[in-house]
Amino acid sequence: MKDTRPKNLNLLTIRFPMPAIISILHRISGVFLFLMIPLMLWVLEYSLETQNNFQILHDKLTSTSGKIIILLCLAAFLYHFVAGIRHLLMDMEIGVELKSGKYSAILTLIITFLLTVLAGIYLW
Repeated sequence: MKDTRPKNLNLLTIRFPMPAIISILHRISGVFLFLMIPLMLWVLEYSLETQNNFQILHDKLTSTSGKIIILLCLAAFLYHFVAGIRHLLMDMEIGVELKSGKYSAILTLIITFLLTVLAGIYLW
């Protein structure tokens, strides 16, 4: 049987629904956090070597640019955490309908934004 359905291979022209975007961003944030593990371990090791290294790192991370970097990493973590809870709820058959899935996707973004703002307030 010959398949005559149209094929659109350009992913940039496809309009994804909000739950799909949230799911894709959840995967991207997970990859980002995974790739940050070696850097975080190096920072930990560097800070524990000497008191001078700790002071240098402290000065760099308490500067404005350091706080922005920390806030971006926290935003990725918070997003991954909140979206992970959403996925766990969906695994328990909570919010799997189309309408509730869209609302939970929007709620994921709102909660992540609020938690990131609170983290930013705490940092500054």
